[in-house]
Amino acid sequence: MIAVILRRLASLIITLFAVSLIIYVVMGLLPGDPAAIMLGTSASPDTLAALQKQMGLDQPLALRYLHWLVAVFRGDLGQSYTYGVPVAGLILERLAVTLPLALMAVCLSILIAIPLGVAAARNRNGVVDFGAGLFSHVGIAVPGFWVGLLLILVFSTMLGWMPSGGFPGWQAGFGVAFTALVLPAVALALSQAGVLTRVCRSAVLEVMNEDFVRTARAKGLSERVALWRHAVPNAMIPVVTMIGLQFTFLIAGAVLVENVFNLPGLGRLAYQALTQRDIVVMQAVVLFFSGLVIVMNFVVDIAYLFIDPRLRAGAL
Repeated sequence: MIAVILRRLASLIITLFAVSLIIYVVMGLLPGDPAAIMLGTSASPDTLAALQKQMGLDQPLALRYLHWLVAVFRGDLGQSYTYGVPVAGLILERLAVTLPLALMAVCLSILIAIPLGVAAARNRNGVVDFGAGLFSHVGIAVPGFWVGLLLILVFSTMLGWMPSGGFPGWQAGFGVAFTALVLPAVALALSQAGVLTRVCRSAVLEVMNEDFVRTARAKGLSERVALWRHAVPNAMIPVVTMIGLQFTFLIAGAVLVENVFNLPGLGRLAYQALTQRDIVVMQAVVLFFSGLVIVMNFVVDIAYLFIDPRLRAGAL
């Protein structure tokens, strides 16, 4: 197991290097001069040249990449052109909103989708299966930002139970901050639960036809015990894969819901950096998103080895 993990870890590190190079080169080739954008069209050539030198834009792209890579290893992601603060602190500040939001949405999606998907597989072509299919189709078809607007209309405007938006910060108290994230988490979770329900149902149906499940029934185990003890654990690989993908999507792709609820999250930071041409922030955020996807894939690969002993034996 240790040898397998080390091989996967080496592959992860090489992939991170390759991704960092691609990100820096692509960002460096984008049209427009960040120094000219910061100073405006009325800046003198001498002032513009001085700022370009200060920002390192007068150096070759390869040299700038090496300097940037060394700084990243030190934990220095640079200084934001727009906000004038270290980018690492800016990302951590926004991550304090996006990470709990993504975790809440994933947990809610799992709590809805796995029981519903298993129940649909157990009652194939029945009423429960039809209801699960309807929920799945609606969840996939309806965009999260529209669900968010609907939740605000019902639970904030009409009933007054929940805040309509904004984030007071964790320093305001756990209960207050948690409440501010409930509606956005529900808006994000419903569409993810729709996808996960379909994946879970298909995986369980496929496993229920395997010989070992039929053998468990033949030995006298009840349908419920055979399902939860033998079928469901062996159907978890595609489900775990989808959960990993959903978590990274919720971290990187929650920008629309964050804007609907006026949340100062990481997705909104990426959108603002793009519109303001803040290259340093864009590079750091894209690197963070890419690294998160790679690390989550690594975690999912390792989880496979613990879930399915057959994969562990094959890897060894």
